[in-house]
Amino acid sequence: MDIIPLAIHTASIHNVSMHTELSRRVSFLMHDIARQSRYWFDARARSRGLTRAQWRVLLYLDRSDGPTQSEVAEMLDVERITLCRMVDRLSEGGLVERRADPADRRVWRLYLTDKAAPLVDELTDIANEMEDNLLAPLDAGQRATLTDLLTIVRDHFREQDERSDALLAAERRQ
Repeated sequence: MDIIPLAIHTASIHNVSMHTELSRRVSFLMHDIARQSRYWFDARARSRGLTRAQWRVLLYLDRSDGPTQSEVAEMLDVERITLCRMVDRLSEGGLVERRADPADRRVWRLYLTDKAAPLVDELTDIANEMEDNLLAPLDAGQRATLTDLLTIVRDHFREQDERSDALLAAERRQ
C-alpha cells in the first residue's frame, strides 16, 4: 500500500475512533441531549406563540410570589436587559404584569396574570411529555439513578462555583 493512502486510511480510522470516543464523553452526551430537548420543546412552544425562554419566565413566576426583575434574571441566568425584553413581550400579550414595589418605587415586581395560568399548565404538560419521551428507554430504577447522579454532579458544580466566588471575594478584599 502506498504511504499516502495508508496515511489517509489511518487518519480515517483515527477520526472515527476519536468521534466515537468523544460522543461517549459525558459532557458531549449532556450537551447533545440538552440541544435535542431544547429543539423538541421549542417546536412545540412556538405553536403556542412562546419561546422556551418565555416559558421559563412564566414557570418561575408561577412558582414565586412577585419576584423582582433582577431576581428573575439572576435565577434564569440571563442579562437584565434580556429579561426586560422578554417581560415586555409577555406583558404585551397579557401574560405578565409589572407592579411597583411598595417599599421601593424604583423596583418592579412581576406577577402572572389570570390569562397565563392555563398556558403555564399547557407548557408544563409539554415539558412532562418531553421528559417522558426522553426517558422512555429507562425503567423506573434507572430513571431514579440517573436523577440522583445528575443531582450529585450539579451540586458539585454549584459547590465549586461557591468556593471560587468566595476565593475571588477574599482576594478582592486583600
